[in-house]
Amino acid sequence: MSWVQIGRRTSPRGAGPKYKALIQAIRAGIGNQSLVPGDKLPPVRDLAWRLGITPGTVARAYSGLTDDGTLVAEVGRGTFVAEPKPIPPDYFPIEADTVEHNSGGDGYAVNMISPHLPSVGQARLIRQLLAQIAEDPPSGVMHYPSRRNMQPARAAAARFLSRVPLGRFTEVDVVLTHGGQNAITLIMQTVLCGRRPTILVEELCYPGVRRAADLMRAEVIPVTMDAHGLNPGALEAAAHKHQAQMLFTSAEVHNPTCVFTPAKRRDEIVEVARRCDLQILEDDCYRIGPSQAPAYRMLAPERGWYVASLSKSLTPALRVGFALAPEGQSMALRRAVESSFFGLATPISDLIAALLTHDGLDGLMDAVRERSDEYIQCALNVLGRHDVKWRRDVPFLWLTLPPGWRTSAFCQAAAEQGVQVRSAEDFACRDAASPHAVRMAVNAGVSLASFEAAMQRLRRLLDNPPEGIGV
Repeated sequence: MSWVQIGRRTSPRGAGPKYKALIQAIRAGIGNQSLVPGDKLPPVRDLAWRLGITPGTVARAYSGLTDDGTLVAEVGRGTFVAEPKPIPPDYFPIEADTVEHNSGGDGYAVNMISPHLPSVGQARLIRQLLAQIAEDPPSGVMHYPSRRNMQPARAAAARFLSRVPLGRFTEVDVVLTHGGQNAITLIMQTVLCGRRPTILVEELCYPGVRRAADLMRAEVIPVTMDAHGLNPGALEAAAHKHQAQMLFTSAEVHNPTCVFTPAKRRDEIVEVARRCDLQILEDDCYRIGPSQAPAYRMLAPERGWYVASLSKSLTPALRVGFALAPEGQSMALRRAVESSFFGLATPISDLIAALLTHDGLDGLMDAVRERSDEYIQCALNVLGRHDVKWRRDVPFLWLTLPPGWRTSAFCQAAAEQGVQVRSAEDFACRDAASPHAVRMAVNAGVSLASFEAAMQRLRRLLDNPPEGIGV
């Protein structure tokens, strides 16, 4: 192979890190068979001298390619192109080049604002399916989206959702949306009426619901919670006082506190909703494990609306969500979709149909959960002496700050230490009080070692609150 050519590839104008360019160049050489299994690569210092780069750059490239199985290092002999390994049809290995660019990589900074899913093969699977669809798109590329060409994707989504206790529904009832946020907005458009409708929410809630409410000129009223979720008495009082039309809630996984609402409490909330004629919009976008109790759509089929997405279980990049209306109200929700954007782009709906029916899907989702659990366990090992709420099926943790820390000061101090966390204030309604707490999302886009180092920096802050700040 021409290492002069490799040298040019590692130094293009405006390129990113040189070690990544070297990785790409070596992979390209393997791809075009300039390098074949068993070929020996030059020693680190020798190649660095030839290419005019540092030995550390070459070592980092070799290390990355060795970690993903492209190369194999033999002590005393050198580094060689590895023999290709057969890939079972239901397994797709982790890829070194799929780390989120904004996540800090293996460097010092770790972004924990939003969850970053581990790459366990879903990127490769999606690329493979996209390539197949590009060759022969089932829905074509010259037609508007329609109920007919969306049917395979809806059927696949119905199969995907069948594992959730949602009550009776068929593929005709499934509405495909541009992610969970879009689904929430569409349901509000379908349900809310009047000049200034009112929506009730948990006292801390997903910030996107407030943005969706703003679009509808709706008022958002927080309702107090306890260890089991919404307080039914407070909910009923707020519904009467504000003549509310809708309750927005996350019963399986409350964002941001990880609280689970058990079946008995859900039954009590349904009774309140029926007495006060509240529609219930359930946001189930945060769970990466199995459901633990019936959804409100099953408990109250005449008023239960349901939203889910692929963002926390597979990838947020596709922006695909699922919405279900109460029994008998699917047509109204479909009209809202068709009036807003006709439907998903047909290549995306073809991709969803293929992805959700793939034999390896369950294995990929299990691998996402298992890998995320390693990061959660790592955080608990470091921060366990502090007040941390967590669950193995949730890609974030809720940390109540110890006396001496205010939320804004802690977030600023953490950012100065290269760790970005989300303040409790982000989840509180406007002008409402918020606890001194932060949400820490799992960032599996960085190495476990980098994540642990970030947790250690947070622990040092927690253990040493600034002087002069009162409780």
